[in-house]
Amino acid sequence: MEIDYLLDTNIVIYYFNGIFAIENRDIDALFEKNFNVSIITKIEFLGWAGFKEADLYAKAKEFIDNAVVFYIDDAIAEEAIRIRQKHKVKTPDAIIAATARVNNLDLVTTNTNDFRNLEIRLLNPSSSST
Repeated sequence: MEIDYLLDTNIVIYYFNGIFAIENRDIDALFEKNFNVSIITKIEFLGWAGFKEADLYAKAKEFIDNAVVFYIDDAIAEEAIRIRQKHKVKTPDAIIAATARVNNLDLVTTNTNDFRNLEIRLLNPSSSST
């Protein structure tokens, strides 16, 4: 069974900027087969201060337009509310976690501490632990 992933904002920024090792086939495969993001990640990615130059923003927009974007629907909103009520977590992180839970996706992030204990499966490509 193939696992589907939701990519956190830091993963998208790192990949776009070439921060992962050049020969990281696992990361490349995620972007080829599982380029799923929350609308929050799209907003955070395109709103990143590093994209002030028009050319770089245009490249970033073209890049993120290749993603499958999960928008906030009632199920995601309700789950984000539940997460916020149960855990002290920022709203954007609650929405990203809720998107992963509602759509049965593993969340790929290097910020595992932000999502620990939120009842989602995590994958940190920078370490062997999840």
